[in-house]
Amino acid sequence: MNLKGKNVLVTGAGGFIGSHLVDALLGKGAEVTCFLKYNSRNDWGLLEELPEDKKKIINVISGDIRDSEIVRHAAKNMDAIFHLAALTGIPYSYTNPKENVMTNVMGTYNVMQAALDNGVKKVMHTSTSEVYGTPDTIPITEEHKLKGQSPYSASKIGADKIAESFYCAFGLPVAIARPFNTYGPRQSARAIIPSSFSQALKIGIIKHGSGEPTRDLNFVTDTAAGMIRIAECDNSAGQVINLGTGKEISMAELMQKIAAAVGKDVKLVYDPSRVRPANSEVMRLCADNTKAKNLLGWEPKVNLDKGLGITLEWISKNLHKFKTGIYNR
Repeated sequence: MNLKGKNVLVTGAGGFIGSHLVDALLGKGAEVTCFLKYNSRNDWGLLEELPEDKKKIINVISGDIRDSEIVRHAAKNMDAIFHLAALTGIPYSYTNPKENVMTNVMGTYNVMQAALDNGVKKVMHTSTSEVYGTPDTIPITEEHKLKGQSPYSASKIGADKIAESFYCAFGLPVAIARPFNTYGPRQSARAIIPSSFSQALKIGIIKHGSGEPTRDLNFVTDTAAGMIRIAECDNSAGQVINLGTGKEISMAELMQKIAAAVGKDVKLVYDPSRVRPANSEVMRLCADNTKAKNLLGWEPKVNLDKGLGITLEWISKNLHKFKTGIYNR
């Protein structure tokens, strides 16, 4: 599907990845409608970061992904839907598991049903590498078993299977993007890279949890580009596709890189409150991105050092937005 001139709905458009995806879709010439969670301030989340000329040409619908009627309304006359709306914080899911299920599973059901009812030609559903759990083999292929090691990952497994069922049972042309750990400008301190950079810059200390786990870090513009390629690809329907670099780095090594990038003495301080329950921590994540390369012609363009530099520059300019004295879950 050529997205130029097509009516495209992005759920979760005000989020970190969503705002970058909207930016990229506008660059493709798509007519973009952004579905945002309603708030009385008419705050568009991270879409507020877009230039004024781009904000003027997007259409915004405010509602709740858990409300089937507003989702069905938003899906009318859409050629494609990019479904990103979700609760994403793993620590938050420990204390709010029901909200994760209602938002991630039922919200996904609402999107799939609305897409089916409205004859949407392509749906891109967003998964997460967390659904693999601690893997049996590295790199992780799309055929690896799924394991719900946190309420968040369990809810995303449920959401993925809802999307899969609509393809198998009803022929809905839905494809599942499975991004590994995305980072970059606009990300909140819920994630380790902005948390570490903001602490290092403000107080010269990085409070951290376990340094042993490894992650596959993919720059946000590469993730957005992969999602677009999935929607564009006629052969992606019914497929699960990893979006990752195929490289892993331990959290301990990552924090050393962050401290070095800041360019001043930074003290690393172990904080037990940031450690996840032993059976819940995913110890390694590293993508096999062969399918993305072969099916989509996609591969990451921004390496980690370059991506960290771009992220550091953005955080330095937006340091006032970060609450470094608390653990952002």
